[in-house]
Amino acid sequence: MQMSKSAGTEWSFILHSESALAAWGAQLAGILKIGDVIALEGNLGSGKTTLARAIIRAIYGEATVVPSPTFTLVQIYEGERLAIWHCDLYRLKGPEDTFEIGLDEAYGEAVTLIEWPDRLGAALPARALHVRLENDDVEVENARRIFINAGDTWRQRLEELRCDDA
Repeated sequence: MQMSKSAGTEWSFILHSESALAAWGAQLAGILKIGDVIALEGNLGSGKTTLARAIIRAIYGEATVVPSPTFTLVQIYEGERLAIWHCDLYRLKGPEDTFEIGLDEAYGEAVTLIEWPDRLGAALPARALHVRLENDDVEVENARRIFINAGDTWRQRLEELRCDDA
């Protein structure tokens, strides 16, 4: 994986296979802590659920069943190290629809993985790590271009992750 850094705290890189995406998700899982929010952005089929599944399985084991929460909106995983809330907000119309699922609770007690975070609007925590996956302009089948936009709270942890992979 070749990571290129742009101005500020933005990175982009290409992962050439679904297994490479899963491996990167497992590495990302290793730096997560309670209170982290990851906004998973991208078109349908770009790999958001694949990345979330890799993160969850890295923490809870490969045998963990990780269905897409498209219809349930939220899947909650609990374990010794940390809890994960995996949310898919695709079917929601706006931020007001999220009050019923209790995301505020997750923000303080778990790692929150949010697919379709645009549905939250300004209600998305400013501290969120934005991970955008794109697969339409990549020439290799199953490859994805990953764009990361991170605030200061993520910078050092991502630098360590980047260095581990360099």
